[in-house]
Parts: sequence; C-alpha cells; structure tokens
Amino acid sequence: MRDDAPSSGSLVRGLGLVAATSVNIANTIGTGVFLKTRVMTCNVESPITVMAVWIFSGLLALAGALTYAEVAAMMPRAGGEYVILRNAYGRTAGFIYGWTIFAVVKTASQAALAIAGAIFLNILLGGALDGSWFGFKVLGHTFSFGWLQVTALAAIWTATLINFAAVRVSGGAASVLMFVKAGLIVAVGVGAFLLAKGSWAHFGMLNQGGTCEGVAASARGGLAGFGAAMLGALWAYDGWNNLTPLSGEVRNPQRNIPLAFILGMFVVGALYVSVNFAYFYVLTPTEIASVSMASSVATEVAKKFVGPAAVGLIAIGMFTSSYGALYTSVMANARVPFAMSQDGVFLPALAKVSPHTHVPVNALIAQAVWASVLALSGSYDTLTDALIFAAWILYGMTTASVFVFRRRMPDAPRSYRTWGYPVVPALFLLVTAWLLINTLWTNPVQNIVGLLVIALGLPIFWYYRAKLRPEDR
Repeated sequence: MRDDAPSSGSLVRGLGLVAATSVNIANTIGTGVFLKTRVMTCNVESPITVMAVWIFSGLLALAGALTYAEVAAMMPRAGGEYVILRNAYGRTAGFIYGWTIFAVVKTASQAALAIAGAIFLNILLGGALDGSWFGFKVLGHTFSFGWLQVTALAAIWTATLINFAAVRVSGGAASVLMFVKAGLIVAVGVGAFLLAKGSWAHFGMLNQGGTCEGVAASARGGLAGFGAAMLGALWAYDGWNNLTPLSGEVRNPQRNIPLAFILGMFVVGALYVSVNFAYFYVLTPTEIASVSMASSVATEVAKKFVGPAAVGLIAIGMFTSSYGALYTSVMANARVPFAMSQDGVFLPALAKVSPHTHVPVNALIAQAVWASVLALSGSYDTLTDALIFAAWILYGMTTASVFVFRRRMPDAPRSYRTWGYPVVPALFLLVTAWLLINTLWTNPVQNIVGLLVIALGLPIFWYYRAKLRPEDR
C-alpha cells in the first residue's frame, strides 16, 4: 500500500514538503508582525534593541524548531507533542500537554486570531461592525455581543468546516494563504524602501514622548521591558511548531518534517526582520510608539507610499493573515484531542475519523465550540497574554525530551539530529526558563490562573485513566 493510501477510519499522509512548510509559515505569520512593533518600541525605546529582540526571538524559535525536528521525525504520529511527551515522561505529562493545548493555548490563539480578523474587517467596512446588542458583567469583566463577535464566530466555524475536506485539500489551501501573507509583508517592506521617504538616522533615535497607548509603565525599560518585548516578538513567532500535531499526515515524514521546520523558520525570520527594518526606516521610534491601537505600524508605513488607500489595503491583508493563521491552527491542533481520545484518556467521540475525507471531524467540532466560547469571553490582548505563558512551559518540556530520548534510546533511528546538540536545546531551555520566571514575576495573578487551568486537567485524566485496563495506565 502507498504511504498516502488511506484505510477505513484512519488518517492519511497527504501533506508533501511544500504543504507541510506552508502550514508552519501560514500559522506563524498572523497579526503580531503588524501590531507588536509599536508595543516593543515602548518596552525598550531603541530601534536597535527592538531589532535585536526580533532577531534573538527568531533564533530562539529556530533553536526550538531544530530540536523539535529530531523528536517529531522520530515519532511522526497524529498528536505531535502529545505523543512525544507521553513517551518521554509518561501518560500524565502527555495528557497535561494535550489538555492545556485544548483548554487554553491553541483554542485561545484561535479565538484571538478570529477577534483580530473581525477588527480588521471592521476597519475595512468603516466601523460597520461597531456596537453591541447586549452585554453583562461577570467578576468585573464586561462581556458584550454584537456584529464583531458574530464575525469572529463565523471565522472560527468557516475555518473548521473547510478543514472537513481531505488533508491534501487543506494543505493546498494553506499553501495559497502562505503565499498571500508572505506577499503582503514583502510588499510593505519593498514599498517602504523604494517609494517612501525614510532615513537610516531613525535607528540612532529613541522613543521620546510616544503615547504608548495601552502599554503599562511597569513594562517600559530595564529587564522587565526587555522581557515584555520578548513576549511580544514570541507571540509573533508563535506557531513555529504547528506542524507537529500533523506529523501523522506528512508524507515521507523523516525527511519532510525536519525540512519543513527549518525552511519555515528561515523564511519567517527573514520576513520579520526585513519588514521591521522598513518600519524604522520610514518612521521614527517616537512615531511608531505613538501609533494608535486602532491602527497598526504597517498601516502607518504604507500610508507614506500608498496614501489613504493604505488603510483598506492593510486591513484586507491583515484580515487574510489572521484568517490564514486561524485556518492552519484549526487544521493542525484538532489532531491533539483526537490522539488523546484514541488513547482512551479523553472524550471517546473525538477519535472518530470521517470515512470519506479521513479527518477527525468530531475533534474539529469540539475545538471550534471551545474556541467560540473563548472568543466571547475576552479581548485580543487578554487572550494572547493568557496563552503565551502556558505555551512556553509546554515548548520547554518538548524541547527537553530530546535529552531524554538521547539517553533512553541512543540507538533509535534518527533521520535528523539536532544541529548544535546539546548546546542549542540547552540554550533554548535556559532562555525559556528566564522568560517564564520574568513573566510570572511581572504578571503573577494572570499566570497563576493559567497554571490553575493546566492543573484542572488532572481530575479529568484520573477519571479516564481509572477506566483503562491496568496494563494501559
């Protein structure tokens, strides 16, 4: 039987190298590269430091990708990190990963991307989606419902329904979205350098008196500011590992998974660094720090060479970018609850695979339901801040598994070995530890709540484990 030939009730290896790489790139390029430079400039003031943060964060994500490439190619099965952590640390760790991905990390990311897409569409429509039909308060937090929320929910569910198609079709769509999103970044960068009036002298200036709307004073300057800027850049790079849950559907996984990780990170890093050079070439750091939260740095830069039409053009581009990241996140991360269900430690119905398209339809639906709840419960910034802390705990655990497998399975076949081992994964883990400590120190309440959400998965795991046969526990 061919590698991509399906059997009844099973997934199919329908993603080639281009589609696999596109999934990683399309999921990584969301809204952060258009929105976070303003906040980062307020955090650290200097364009040189902002650029250093973008480069350092990209290298950190690359270090993670280099390590993920080894362990994912060793265990190319649906669920990705869930399978890796289960084999490295046991069923409890694997479940906690899967639960956290489902409960907050990826579903909150999908909700944030859907909200961002609705905001950009509203800009394009001149505020036609403003206003709410009704609202209420819970524990001091206001929940409202109107056209913005309806649009966000529509984005989540259309992305889910499209992913009901065979993975080969979904992979093709991801490739198209990737080229559109990369093209937008290239267009902004090239247009800025060739058509706008700018100056390299801007790189020697500092943010002085920028309005820094919505940026807390505690996150400006010093180590706390640098850490906050790192979190902003890492949110923009988040998704660099998104291919991992789809490992069971990649053709020739021992070759294509490592290549997709590495190619994806080099492309994204080059795009992010180059467009940020363009931002600072056209605008001073104070101008960037003063960009309104209702706009974006990309929009203000494009205005310099496109004029007022830039507002609509960038809004279209960022809506497409948000939706593309949402689409690929929905595609990849439904495989995590699917794999957990197959192992008998989560809702049994989520293990169902469509006999026609060979995708986990019930897991896709469950993911969409929970992402919809989260989309109604928080703002873009609240959701992105909530997920990044939990996400990097899991990234650190997965990266550390390379040491476990090298020691426990020294002779296992490895089509790819982590470049720079053990230095590269060790540096990744050290920086990850610093980021987590710094984030917990500067925003303890929110991140403690995140840890409690993670811990809520334990009673669910104990319930399902008790139903397993003793030899399977």
